[in-house]
Amino acid sequence: MRILIANDDGYLAPGLSALVQACQGLGDIEVIAPEQNASGTSNSLSLHRPLSVHRGMNGHRFVNGTPVDCVHLALTTLLGDWRPDLVLSGINNGANMGDDTIYSGTVAAATEGYLFGIPAIAFSQVDRDWGELDAAARAARRVIEHVLSQPLGAPFLLNVNIPNRSDADQLPWQVTRLGKRHANAGAHSQVNPRGETMYWIGPPGDVREAGEGTDFFAVANGRVSITPLQVDLTHHGDLDRWRMRLGSAEGSQ
Repeated sequence: MRILIANDDGYLAPGLSALVQACQGLGDIEVIAPEQNASGTSNSLSLHRPLSVHRGMNGHRFVNGTPVDCVHLALTTLLGDWRPDLVLSGINNGANMGDDTIYSGTVAAATEGYLFGIPAIAFSQVDRDWGELDAAARAARRVIEHVLSQPLGAPFLLNVNIPNRSDADQLPWQVTRLGKRHANAGAHSQVNPRGETMYWIGPPGDVREAGEGTDFFAVANGRVSITPLQVDLTHHGDLDRWRMRLGSAEGSQ
């Protein structure tokens, strides 16, 4: 078993170290992570500047780019013929649920592995500041072991959110769908010493859809949320409606 591990909090993040430690004994492990915190970078690739790769004192390789840069470079160049059987990302400092998954660098790193045809799992803690991280790592290990206990089969993409609890590794799992949030509270402005107005993106909005079956509901009720994700953005239910609306224009080309 070969496992590639990345994250979006940077190669020195406690969550990354915890996940690497949790995976000991499962197989050969390679770690390639961002040099700095790259939260919120989603699936972005660095296309307009060169990337450098170095090895840190902790033994992990790090890239001066995004989480997707790390996995992309790993799979296309850095690992050579060493193709991983599983790509893991995390453990993230804070939840990645509902609409937040669109922006998440943690989820994006796992998604890049999935796009290359490799099973992938993203792990996040629900609350920030790494509380009960050891328990979250044990919970991640349980999920990984369960996945590996059966043939991996076709590639899959799982988004796992773990409550910050000392018994996180004993909590039941729930397979969930993504909930939804309201739009965030807006940007905050401040004037810098040069008199220029600067803006900070505001925090996420309140939860809008957190009913039973959602990831928000699961973690609020003391469960580990496991959400299967897909990459196809096609609105299949709307295809016929748009074919009818645009059919005449399409035929005139």
